[in-house]
Parts: sequence; structure tokens; C-alpha cells
Amino acid sequence: MAIFGRKKRERTIFLPWERRTVARALQLPRRRATAWLLAAAVVALFYAIYARNRDARNLRTTRATLTHARAAVDAFRADHGRCPRDLAELVTPGDHAPYLGALPRDAWRRPLRFACPARLPERTYDLSSDGPDGEPYGLDAIE
Repeated sequence: MAIFGRKKRERTIFLPWERRTVARALQLPRRRATAWLLAAAVVALFYAIYARNRDARNLRTTRATLTHARAAVDAFRADHGRCPRDLAELVTPGDHAPYLGALPRDAWRRPLRFACPARLPERTYDLSSDGPDGEPYGLDAIE
């Protein structure tokens, strides 16, 4: 029926997949999946950056602890003319003031590994950390 020369349109509500063709209706879930995959990729990227920064921070912290412990061992050797029996001797006051405030630990909360005499003949003593995996003298040990 025409009112004033126009055809009256039927008023209905169309859902997004009803107005499009079948091929376009199938793209809507794909767009959501793409958005979720993109969000997951961004989260994975941020976690990878965070893990890399955490590992670098742990490495720097362990190297600083090793440097501090080496200075204490060298001071002990200069004062006493011998190596300490273990790192605990640097902490406990005896006939000397303590060289360290506490027993040194690496960034993974494990005690440092100390050996005197050293395994190699050109060194006087070995001072190292077992690294992230905790394997004694492993591939990721920090000296």
C-alpha cells in the first residue's frame, strides 16, 4: 500500500548475520578469534620481555654478590695469609672483624660455591654460583 506515492516499509529488527550474505556472516567469529589471538600474542610478548629482564637482573645481582664476596676473600687472605676454610668464616667474627655481614647467596637464594685451592692451577680459589638451574659447575654457572 502506498502512502503519498511511496511504498510503506516493513519495520523489523535485523541481527548482524541476517543482513549479510552467508560468507560475511561467518567472518564475525573469525574476527573475534583474530582479536583473541592478537591479545594472546601481546601478552606472550610482554611476558617474554619481563622474563628476559628478570633473568638479566638476576645475573647482575649474582655478579655483584660474587664481586663483593671476592673482595672479602681477598681481604681475608691479605690479613691472614691463607684462604678461609669456607665462606662462613668470613661472616663469624673471631680474631678479626667479620668481612661479610651475612653468608652470600646468589639471586636464586642458593649459597655461593667456594673452593680453595682452585681446580685450575692459575687461580688461588674458586668462587661461583650454580646459576639458574642449580647444577654444580653446570653450563650456566656464574664465576
